[in-house]
Amino acid sequence: MTRLAMVMIAKDEAGAIGRALRSARPHVDKMIVLDTGSVDATCEIARTEGAEVRPFVWIDDFAAARNAALSHSDANWNLVLDADEWVEAGAEALGPQFLPPGGGGLIGEVRIENLTDQSGGAGRAQSWIARILPRGVSYEGRIHEQPVSDLPRKRFALSLGHDGYTAENLARKGARNETLIMRELQDAPEDAYLWFQLAKEHQARERAQHAAICFTEALRLAPADVAYRHALVVRALMALKANGQLADALALAEAEVVNWRRSPDFYFVIGDLYLEAASQEPDRALDHFLPVAESAWKRCLEIGERPDLDGAVAGRGGFMAAHNLSIFYETLRRQGEAAKYADLARRLRG
Repeated sequence: MTRLAMVMIAKDEAGAIGRALRSARPHVDKMIVLDTGSVDATCEIARTEGAEVRPFVWIDDFAAARNAALSHSDANWNLVLDADEWVEAGAEALGPQFLPPGGGGLIGEVRIENLTDQSGGAGRAQSWIARILPRGVSYEGRIHEQPVSDLPRKRFALSLGHDGYTAENLARKGARNETLIMRELQDAPEDAYLWFQLAKEHQARERAQHAAICFTEALRLAPADVAYRHALVVRALMALKANGQLADALALAEAEVVNWRRSPDFYFVIGDLYLEAASQEPDRALDHFLPVAESAWKRCLEIGERPDLDGAVAGRGGFMAAHNLSIFYETLRRQGEAAKYADLARRLRG
């Protein structure tokens, strides 16, 4: 029996699928691509790269497609990859010492490095997602599907790059995901995770009002201990600010600060909020708002990077915070401090 297979669903991904398969091929025993109706060269490229290609009639259900793809695998372990992703680092985690030939009783979470060029979240936003599945685990959910299992989850050192949230790729995919999420919400209007995902769709497309409404609903419904709470809070703060709801953003920040004292992402956004407050109330800027912004960005540097936090953006605990401080001091004509943090930003960026 096969030890490890890479399993993928794809449609019209000729521009990306070769990169994904080439990145995975050295680390897996076989590759399976379930094609859901491509009219470009996706299937030909996949076969050229060594994948077994199977057809599937798309029924607007990602879980159904994932499960159909998994049904073609005889492996004890399956690495689930999307066509717009690639193995970036930590591939040794896929070795037999971590994924033994006989299978195992766990689900592996890997780090996804999401590249984005949208102003609401520029950089590399990191999330932890279950992508290493033992044989027999299946998915549920028409959109943003999740593996269903009581098995314990373990974080692996594997890192996947993902560029599906760039403006070009968002435009190419159109409203597909948004439409499916809305359909799911009709059946489960109290599902906080679906509201969170819909909010992210709006935020990625810079629809400030819609994003703010959906994040607010997700916050209302989500339990305090959900795995995505950090990303939800930080993104909600950004969305409220973008929609001109600064008072609501500041109130949310005050309510949540006790939970995120070790989050550079949280404090990075706090700095932005108080800088905005300073611009709106210049009479209170120097003695109230600007010192808080300054303190928040310095706190980011004290904490450092936290890639373990879901939704963390690389740089907020390093060069991005230092850059903001350099601009801050430059604006205040404190040239010595501006130069100090500009130099720090360059060194941290590498």
